[in-house]
Amino acid sequence: MTVHPVNQKHVEIPLWRDIPISAKDWHYVMVERPRKEITLGREKATDFGTPSNHSASEVEDERVAHLDKMDDELSTLDTHNDGDGAAKYGKWESYWAVITTGAGLFSDGYVNNTMSTVSTCLATLYGDSYTKSRAIQNLSSIVFAGTVVGQLSFGVLSDQYSRKKSMLIGTGGLILFTILCSGAWGHGTHNKGKAGGLFAALTAYRFFLGIAIGSEYSSGSPAAAEAANCLPKRKRNRWFIWFTNLAIDSGFIVGAFVPLVLLWICGERHLTPVWRISIGLGAIPPVSLFFLRLKYRETSQFEKGKKLNKSVPLLHFIKFYWFRLGIVSVIWFLYDFSAYAFGTYSSIIIGEILPKDAKLYRNFGWNVVFNLFYFPGSFIGAYFTDWFGPRNTMVVGLVLQSAIGYGLAGGLHHLRKHIGGFVVVYGIFMTLGEFAAGNNVGLIASKTGSTPIRESVYGIAAMIGKVGAFVGSYIFPVIIRRHGLPAPYWVSSSLCLFSALLSYLFLPELDQDSMNLEDAKFLEYLESVGFDTSMLDLKRDVQGTTKVEEIKPE
Repeated sequence: MTVHPVNQKHVEIPLWRDIPISAKDWHYVMVERPRKEITLGREKATDFGTPSNHSASEVEDERVAHLDKMDDELSTLDTHNDGDGAAKYGKWESYWAVITTGAGLFSDGYVNNTMSTVSTCLATLYGDSYTKSRAIQNLSSIVFAGTVVGQLSFGVLSDQYSRKKSMLIGTGGLILFTILCSGAWGHGTHNKGKAGGLFAALTAYRFFLGIAIGSEYSSGSPAAAEAANCLPKRKRNRWFIWFTNLAIDSGFIVGAFVPLVLLWICGERHLTPVWRISIGLGAIPPVSLFFLRLKYRETSQFEKGKKLNKSVPLLHFIKFYWFRLGIVSVIWFLYDFSAYAFGTYSSIIIGEILPKDAKLYRNFGWNVVFNLFYFPGSFIGAYFTDWFGPRNTMVVGLVLQSAIGYGLAGGLHHLRKHIGGFVVVYGIFMTLGEFAAGNNVGLIASKTGSTPIRESVYGIAAMIGKVGAFVGSYIFPVIIRRHGLPAPYWVSSSLCLFSALLSYLFLPELDQDSMNLEDAKFLEYLESVGFDTSMLDLKRDVQGTTKVEEIKPE
């Protein structure tokens, strides 16, 4: 039986398995693989785009037929323990598990977007001592540095020890340091000319807050992906997106609306309670989430994969995942470079468009309108990801976003005279970003690694992304100051096209069964180098991993 070369490379040449080499490889990458990810109009996974010339493997057809049967079995399962305290999720429990593990990213969106309006308040209160100091850059970017540390440390903690404990520690940190940021105090707090102590305290607390946020990426999101993998096909991607990226976007929206409401209540003469309460209210969602996560149980798939994680040499992980991890990390870096910088400085950018004597209400109000554009891109895009696959959706979205961005940069001189038109075009630019990379880059990162190393793969890719957010938020003010307001849009649009090219050509398999198949491929690779995987007992794990024998090439 002939197997397609791409499906054999994970054993024959694992170091280069993700890189197209032959003409057949390139044909598969550019034609067959994108077709296979489309589910719209296909009743069964066995309809997924194996063309009539049989260039793809018959073994692959058998594999997806088996996985369809597994899905039917999963829909009838009840939640139970398999004897060691590890949970196997039933139908409704899987939805709840996705919500519990993924919703913590709401705090990421809220914390980062409130900083936009908080920064405007601090600029109004403290003037040049804030706007012409490093504080305006440090306060916005330091949280991303902390997030990088959190993603690395909690990624290791999750893979080696416990997701539940990692999530609980991270959630506790979110609560503590959000409250500390709200009550930050330092030398010169009441001195409108010199408040360096306040800025230093805020910077320190936001760094530790970033560490707590990092735990959500390396602990919560991979767990959400694994829970979503237990859902029926054609629904898995959307549920993961709704409670990861859409949760972040909801945090963006609420983070813009809360300061506006507080401004209505307190007035423009009392901005100190506006920014302090805006930050402090961000501690409420993590409190609720903390109690929900107390009931979270590790899946049996994770418990078995943890044994493998501790026993497989690191070199095997690097050899098997280096290329795809690098590609996903670069795409995430480029997305966060633009998205978080634009979000963090949105009220400042809008302030540049508004007349100099405009009321602060107008600035905050237009910022809310702008942030509302995040929601439709993420919500509707989740359906497109299920229907057309994350790769296809992301490529099309990135190309459209770059077109809007180039138009925005070229027409900014005219749009500056029409704030409504500017916000609408600016909003469409950002909603396409959520439709494309915002929704899909985290989903892709969660699908590219096998269970034993999923948290680490996701955590490293997200960490590189946050480095991009740090760099973008730090240098955007410099770019605007030196090259004008259109410059960030020229840069971002060009990066969108580059990301689209990388996504189309070099991302791995991303169909609905890719997580199960990746587990099986990794185990098959380990067996090919003489590693004993019998201790994992994966053949009896109906929920978790595909049997290795069922996809072995003959």
